[in-house]
Amino acid sequence: MRTKHVNVLIALAAFVLFSFSCFCISRMTQTSNQLINCRNHILEFKEKILRLKNKTERNRQELINALSKMKYEMTQRENTSTDLVEKKMNTLGKGETVSNNTFEVLKFFFPHLRKVGRIYPDVIIGKEKTGVSFALGISTVSRGNQSYLKQTLNSVVSRMTLSEEKDSVVIVSVADRNEDYLKSVVDMITKRFKRQLKSGSLEVISIPAFFYPNMLHVKQSTEDSGKLVSWRIKQVLDFCFLMLYAQPKAMYYLQLEDDIIAKKMYFTKITDFVHNITSNNWFYIEFSILGFIGKLFKSEDLTDFVRFFLMFYKDKPIDLLLGDIFQVKMCNPGETSEKCAERNKQIRIRYKPSLFQHVGIQSSFPGREQYSKKI
Repeated sequence: MRTKHVNVLIALAAFVLFSFSCFCISRMTQTSNQLINCRNHILEFKEKILRLKNKTERNRQELINALSKMKYEMTQRENTSTDLVEKKMNTLGKGETVSNNTFEVLKFFFPHLRKVGRIYPDVIIGKEKTGVSFALGISTVSRGNQSYLKQTLNSVVSRMTLSEEKDSVVIVSVADRNEDYLKSVVDMITKRFKRQLKSGSLEVISIPAFFYPNMLHVKQSTEDSGKLVSWRIKQVLDFCFLMLYAQPKAMYYLQLEDDIIAKKMYFTKITDFVHNITSNNWFYIEFSILGFIGKLFKSEDLTDFVRFFLMFYKDKPIDLLLGDIFQVKMCNPGETSEKCAERNKQIRIRYKPSLFQHVGIQSSFPGREQYSKKI
């Protein structure tokens, strides 16, 4: 009996051990599966992290490339601002209107311009700077193998302080149909005066060929005299176009030419002289007595000057017309010449000594030489 009980106990213990073993094996299998699943999840997560890292790296590289491209384009734009930038602004699309265009006054005097949309320079190089105190205008044409423009510009811009340069703009107006001359001027200025172009203190314009009227109706006694008259007429028109372009840019406009040398501290002396004038009732100021060089105007008066010049542009050179406008506007009918001359001294102010030296020998009129360097 006792042996039977022992066998039952042994069988029960064996069953318990077997059951426990099965349970343990099942749990171990489950744990193993869980571990495998966990490992798979870890591997999958690692793979996702790796993909995300690669994607982030690609995005970072794309961002670097984009920034590099932007930086390159910005550099290119800065460099391009000193290159020849053509702006065809002389025509308007249908339905467009012209507003605040100072060149509109030209249509009153030249019927052929009434068919044109917007009158504006063909080519502009620079920043089209506005809101400064002084605009300095230099009209230039080809003189064959001789050119004084480089030394003129060098003296004009180098004899300004940085603050004076910031508060002014020098405008070179190429008034020549010869494209080779235009290109030579642009090449010279973009190489020699790159900093001034980038700052906006120097710009170049080109007068459109359609601006000029047909001059064949001018009476010509000889071929040479006819060419001289046409040259003189064109010179008046060149100055008028430049004055109208400069008018909205600055408070004052200083007329220069392409064959002069500016004296040291000329700009400081001009600004000091203008600021120290007690009366604002002046007509214009002469900083040189030679021709049209060194004449300073208030920009608000430029349109009136241009209107007068265009009324008589066929009759006299522009420096003589400048004297005539004073007689017309400022001398009263029946007034004695002495009284008119006295008023002349008050409103046509002359600065001494001259701030500009004329150096050109080869005239802009083909074949003519001029040795007058009077200051």
